[in-house]
Amino acid sequence: MSNSVKAIRQAPQGIGESDKGELGLLRIKWYRDKLNDIVIGSILPLLIVVIWQLSGDLGLFSPTFLPTPWQIASEFRTLIASGELSQHLAISLQRAAIGFVIGGSIGLIFGFFVGFIQKLEFMLDPSFQMLRMIPHLAIAPLIILWFGFGEVSKIVIIANGAFFPMYIYTFLGIRSVDHKFFEVAQVLNFSKSKQIFRLILPASLPGILLGLRLSVAISWLGLVVAELIGSQEGIGFLINYGKQNSSAELIFVGVIIFAVIGKLVDSLVRLLERKWLSWRDSFQG
Repeated sequence: MSNSVKAIRQAPQGIGESDKGELGLLRIKWYRDKLNDIVIGSILPLLIVVIWQLSGDLGLFSPTFLPTPWQIASEFRTLIASGELSQHLAISLQRAAIGFVIGGSIGLIFGFFVGFIQKLEFMLDPSFQMLRMIPHLAIAPLIILWFGFGEVSKIVIIANGAFFPMYIYTFLGIRSVDHKFFEVAQVLNFSKSKQIFRLILPASLPGILLGLRLSVAISWLGLVVAELIGSQEGIGFLINYGKQNSSAELIFVGVIIFAVIGKLVDSLVRLLERKWLSWRDSFQG
C-alpha cells in the first residue's frame, strides 16, 4: 500500500484546516497515481488493437482467419441488440457462481479441518493431491457419463476445479502460522476457540484469500470446459457455435467476454485483499 493511502487512512478525525488541505493533496496524488497506472496499462492493448485494425484494412490477413477489431465490435453490437449476449452471459455467470460456491465452500471446510487435524492430513491429503493432478478435460467425459449433459454435470465440473485451490491454500495458510503466536497465546491464557478465531484464522487469511483468488479463476476456466462440451446456452456455447459456422468474429466475442469478466472478478477479489489485509506492514496493495 502506498504511503499516501496509509496517511489518508491513519489520519485522525479531529484535524485542523491545514491538515485537511494536506490530506486533500494526498488524496489527489493517490487518484493521480492510479490514473497514471491505468493509462500506462492501457498503452500496450491499445497499440495492439491499432496495429491489428490497420493490418486488416491493408489486407495483410484474411478476415475469415483473423477478423479486425471493428468486425468483432460489430458482432458485439448485433448480439447486444438481439438480447442474446445478456441471456448467454447471465447463464454462464450463474453456472460459475453456483459451481464456485459449492466447490470453494467444500474446499474451505476440508482445508480448515485437515490443517488443524494431522491425522486427517495423513488420511485425506495424498488422495486429494492425486485427484488434483487430473486435468479438467480428462475428467469431464466421466462426469458427463455420470450426470448427463444437463446443468448438474456443468456445475460439478466447475466445482471440481474450485475445490482444490481453496483446499490447498486454506490448509497451507493454517499450517504456515508462526509457532511463536501459540506461545504468546499460552502466555495470555487463550482458550482453544480464541486461538482459532483471534490468532490462527487472521494469521492464515493471506493464504485463504490467495486460495479464493485462484479458486475463482479456476472456476471460470472450468466454465469454459463445461460449456464447450454439450452446452446449448452460455458463452462457451457461442464459441462452439462460432466454430461450427466458421464465424471467427463470434469466437472472438466469446473469448473477449471470458477474458474481461475473468479480469473483473479477479480485481474484485484483489479489492477484498486490500481491505482485509491492510493491517499487514508487508502488504503492498
